[in-house]
Amino acid sequence: MANRVLVVDDEKLIVKGIRFSLEQDGMEVTCAYDGEEALQYAKEQSFDIILLDVMLPKLTGFEVCQQIREFSNVPIIMLTAKGDDMDKILGLEYGADDYITKPFNILEVKARIKAIIRRAAKNAPKKEKDTTIVSGDMTIERDNRRVSIAGREINLTAKEFDVLELLATNPNQVYSREKLLTLVWGADYPGDVRTVDVHIRRLREKIETNSSEPKYVHTKWGVGYYFKG
Repeated sequence: MANRVLVVDDEKLIVKGIRFSLEQDGMEVTCAYDGEEALQYAKEQSFDIILLDVMLPKLTGFEVCQQIREFSNVPIIMLTAKGDDMDKILGLEYGADDYITKPFNILEVKARIKAIIRRAAKNAPKKEKDTTIVSGDMTIERDNRRVSIAGREINLTAKEFDVLELLATNPNQVYSREKLLTLVWGADYPGDVRTVDVHIRRLREKIETNSSEPKYVHTKWGVGYYFKG
């Protein structure tokens, strides 16, 4: 089955180029040219990944990303024309999984898309005896990538789940920010360790009663992060 990609950008020539290149690789591409149209597609259809420009008419890419996260964990790559770090951090704050700065090389875009889809496929349901992790009130269902606390489902992004799953499957093992960046985002990921800090903070806000006094994801100062088993 072909991978389904939603490409969102108000610059039609860019969309046309991305669509042509992705279709050459056998992907099924849907295009949207403003934020409202993108949100509608995301609600009505199922995609393997969304390529989302930051500067859009009607709704910004950040607003679209934030609203999609209310109902879907589909991986999202933000496209930004600015090299400013705050744009990148904002994208991650709103639930994006990755970002690419314009102007970009289409080969890099395709490589990022394929890497994220491969990771998602690798994390797809597996028949294993340890598909469910239980720690206190938290239940992590690895097979369908769901997390619940005291029976209430927690809506995590793909990367937030990846981080939590890695830490929870290796309780009490401390991972440096650099190690987490390599294991979760890949050795060729161009971002820095602030990406890890942003995702840990967002994860704690969702799973901890008091994120400043965490019960699950802890910090070993000067070393890294670990899951208390």
